[in-house]
Amino acid sequence: MKKILFLLAFIMCFSNMNAQNKTITTSGDILQMAIPAVALGSTFIWNDDTTKPTWQFVKAYGTSLVLQQALKHIVLKPRPDGSDNYSFPSGHTTSAFSGASFIQRRYGWKYGVPSYLLASFVGYSRIQAKKHDGWDVLAGATIGIGTSYLFTKPYAKTKVDVSLNRVEGGYLVGFNYTF
Repeated sequence: MKKILFLLAFIMCFSNMNAQNKTITTSGDILQMAIPAVALGSTFIWNDDTTKPTWQFVKAYGTSLVLQQALKHIVLKPRPDGSDNYSFPSGHTTSAFSGASFIQRRYGWKYGVPSYLLASFVGYSRIQAKKHDGWDVLAGATIGIGTSYLFTKPYAKTKVDVSLNRVEGGYLVGFNYTF
């Protein structure tokens, strides 16, 4: 009986790992579009008409995607899983890091660090799904960061301050908007 229970526990662990891998892959798929969507949305919320932030984002993101697609069709590196698509550089990672570096460059490291952590998770998700290797992910991150730094100017006016304070029985999140 103990051997059967051990075997069932062993099988459940591996079946759960497969479910976890699918969850990681799906999360990476979602985040690779969510991060740039947040970056684009921020340009409408904190729009200082002098620097045209939406246009900065469009140039940075568009250039990163064009460069990434061009390299895929020039290098022609096969994917680690053997599928028909090309691997170098990672498009998911390029997209995520383009959005994350736009956020960091425009609004500072306070918002950039969480954005980069999420973008790094996207890169990890592509490696664990066996769609890319480390070089593909590194190249995608480099393209995303490079194009954002090329086209994005920092936000000059600090209008929003986010704070997290501990209060009795929990936490308080505060937003301060100044004109």
